[in-house]
Amino acid sequence: NITALFGLLIVATIILMPISAMAADGTEEAIGDSGLRYLAAALSTGLASIGAGIAVASTGSAALGAISEDSKLLGKTLIFVGLAEGIAIYGLIVTILILNG
Repeated sequence: NITALFGLLIVATIILMPISAMAADGTEEAIGDSGLRYLAAALSTGLASIGAGIAVASTGSAALGAISEDSKLLGKTLIFVGLAEGIAIYGLIVTILILNG
């Protein structure tokens, strides 16, 4: 099954390759501007998500340790974890602004 799938992908690539080469003749200027925009959007989303993951990992483990010692700290620790997750949301907002601007 996997061999048939890869064979089908290779045949489709060979068939569709000349079509994409003909379609790309007159649009080189438009691709340069939008390509940098997409690259900036991808970087802002990706780096913000990596930063949020690192922040949630450290605050989440510290929050679990604090809750295991004193269960009254649940509300305070959820706030800290939520603030760490906000970094990814800010990256998503920047991405939306880049793509729409």
